Amino acid sequence: MTEDWYVLIEEDTRMTRRADGVDLKLHRWALVACHPVSGTEERALAAAEDAALHHLPDVLARHARRGDVPARRAFRTSGGDWLVRLKQGHRECHIRVSTARLVHEQEERQAPPKSLKEKFRTALEGPEAPEAPWAPRD
Repeated sequence: MTEDWYVLIEEDTRMTRRADGVDLKLHRWALVACHPVSGTEERALAAAEDAALHHLPDVLARHARRGDVPARRAFRTSGGDWLVRLKQGHRECHIRVSTARLVHEQEERQAPPKSLKEKFRTALEGPEAPEAPWAPRD
Protein backbone atom coordinates (compact mmCIF):
# COMPACT_ATOMS: atom_id res chain seq x y z
CA MET A 1 0.00 0.00 0.00
CA THR A 2 1.27 3.45 -0.79
CA GLU A 3 1.77 5.99 1.96
CA ASP A 4 -1.35 8.13 1.95
CA TRP A 5 -0.91 10.94 4.49
CA TYR A 6 -3.75 13.09 5.80
CA VAL A 7 -4.20 16.15 7.96
CA LEU A 8 -7.09 15.60 10.36
CA ILE A 9 -8.88 18.52 12.00
CA GLU A 10 -11.13 17.98 15.00
CA GLU A 11 -13.25 20.73 16.50
CA ASP A 12 -14.96 21.05 19.82
CA THR A 13 -18.42 21.59 18.40
CA ARG A 14 -20.68 23.35 20.86
CA MET A 15 -24.41 23.73 20.80
CA THR A 16 -26.42 25.74 23.28
CA ARG A 17 -29.82 24.35 24.20
CA ARG A 18 -32.34 25.88 26.55
CA ALA A 19 -34.09 23.62 29.06
CA ASP A 20 -36.27 24.79 31.94
CA GLY A 21 -34.98 28.36 31.59
CA VAL A 22 -31.32 27.32 31.76
CA ASP A 23 -28.80 27.49 28.89
CA LEU A 24 -26.97 24.19 28.47
CA LYS A 25 -23.69 24.26 26.53
CA LEU A 26 -23.20 20.85 24.97
CA HIS A 27 -19.65 20.01 23.84
CA ARG A 28 -18.65 17.23 21.47
CA TRP A 29 -15.47 16.51 19.50
CA ALA A 30 -16.09 16.02 15.79
CA LEU A 31 -13.78 15.23 12.89
CA VAL A 32 -14.56 18.15 10.57
CA ALA A 33 -11.84 17.79 7.94
CA CYS A 34 -9.70 15.03 6.48
CA HIS A 35 -7.31 16.58 3.93
CA PRO A 36 -5.12 14.28 1.81
CA VAL A 37 -1.48 15.37 1.48
CA SER A 38 0.56 14.19 -1.47
CA GLY A 39 4.10 13.33 -0.54
CA THR A 40 5.96 12.34 2.58
CA GLU A 41 5.27 12.56 6.28
CA GLU A 42 7.31 15.78 6.42
CA ARG A 43 4.92 17.44 3.96
CA ALA A 44 1.98 16.27 6.05
CA LEU A 45 3.59 17.73 9.20
CA ALA A 46 4.13 21.07 7.44
CA ALA A 47 0.51 21.08 6.23
CA ALA A 48 -0.69 20.30 9.78
CA GLU A 49 1.29 23.24 11.14
CA ASP A 50 -0.25 25.51 8.50
CA ALA A 51 -3.73 24.26 9.42
CA ALA A 52 -3.06 24.81 13.13
CA LEU A 53 -2.00 28.39 12.47
CA HIS A 54 -4.76 29.31 9.98
CA HIS A 55 -7.84 27.07 10.27
CA LEU A 56 -10.93 28.96 11.45
CA PRO A 57 -13.50 26.76 13.20
CA ASP A 58 -17.13 27.02 12.14
CA VAL A 59 -18.26 28.27 15.56
CA LEU A 60 -16.14 31.42 15.00
CA ALA A 61 -16.41 31.66 11.21
CA ARG A 62 -20.19 31.93 11.15
CA HIS A 63 -20.08 35.01 13.40
CA ALA A 64 -16.92 36.67 12.04
CA ARG A 65 -16.92 39.80 9.96
CA ARG A 66 -14.53 40.44 7.10
CA GLY A 67 -11.12 41.33 8.55
CA ASP A 68 -11.71 39.75 11.99
CA VAL A 69 -8.73 37.75 13.26
CA PRO A 70 -9.23 35.65 16.40
CA ALA A 71 -6.69 35.33 19.21
CA ARG A 72 -4.86 32.03 18.75
CA ARG A 73 -2.61 29.97 21.01
CA ALA A 74 -1.16 26.91 19.26
CA PHE A 75 0.46 24.16 21.33
CA ARG A 76 2.53 21.33 19.85
CA THR A 77 2.13 18.16 21.91
CA SER A 78 4.94 15.68 22.53
CA GLY A 79 3.17 13.30 20.15
CA GLY A 80 3.30 15.86 17.32
CA ASP A 81 -0.36 16.92 17.34
CA TRP A 82 -1.45 20.53 17.61
CA LEU A 83 -3.96 21.78 20.16
CA VAL A 84 -5.14 25.29 19.32
CA ARG A 85 -7.22 27.60 21.48
CA LEU A 86 -9.07 30.40 19.68
CA LYS A 87 -10.98 33.35 21.08
CA GLN A 88 -12.93 36.04 19.30
CA GLY A 89 -15.06 38.43 21.26
CA HIS A 90 -16.99 36.37 23.81
CA ARG A 91 -16.71 33.16 21.76
CA GLU A 92 -14.04 30.64 22.55
CA CYS A 93 -13.22 27.20 21.12
CA HIS A 94 -10.37 24.81 20.52
CA ILE A 95 -9.29 22.48 17.74
CA ARG A 96 -6.92 19.55 17.41
CA VAL A 97 -4.84 19.09 14.27
CA SER A 98 -2.97 15.85 13.63
CA THR A 99 -1.36 13.89 10.85
CA ALA A 100 -2.21 10.30 10.07
CA ARG A 101 -1.32 7.68 7.52
CA LEU A 102 -4.20 5.77 5.95
CA VAL A 103 -3.55 2.08 6.62
CA HIS A 104 -6.95 0.54 5.91
CA GLU A 105 -10.03 1.44 3.93
CA GLN A 106 -13.16 -0.61 3.36
CA GLU A 107 -16.24 0.25 1.37
CA GLU A 108 -19.67 -0.16 2.89
CA ARG A 109 -21.53 -3.37 2.08
CA GLN A 110 -25.19 -4.01 2.71
CA ALA A 111 -26.74 -7.41 3.07
CA PRO A 112 -29.20 -8.37 0.35
CA PRO A 113 -32.85 -7.60 1.12
CA LYS A 114 -34.74 -10.29 3.02
CA SER A 115 -37.12 -12.52 1.15
CA LEU A 116 -40.77 -12.71 2.14
CA LYS A 117 -40.09 -16.08 3.78
CA GLU A 118 -37.27 -14.58 5.91
CA LYS A 119 -39.47 -11.65 6.93
CA PHE A 120 -42.18 -14.04 8.15
CA ARG A 121 -39.62 -16.17 10.00
CA THR A 122 -38.25 -13.04 11.74
CA ALA A 123 -41.78 -11.97 12.70
CA LEU A 124 -42.53 -15.38 14.26
CA GLU A 125 -39.15 -16.27 15.78
CA GLY A 126 -37.75 -12.85 16.58
CA PRO A 127 -34.71 -11.11 15.14
CA GLU A 128 -31.51 -12.94 14.31
CA ALA A 129 -28.70 -12.87 16.84
CA PRO A 130 -26.22 -10.11 16.01
CA GLU A 131 -22.68 -10.95 14.98
CA ALA A 132 -20.24 -11.24 17.84
CA PRO A 133 -18.29 -8.05 18.56
CA TRP A 134 -14.60 -7.92 17.80
CA ALA A 135 -12.37 -10.10 19.93
CA PRO A 136 -8.60 -10.58 19.71
CA ARG A 137 -7.45 -13.57 17.71
CA ASP A 138 -5.24 -16.19 19.31
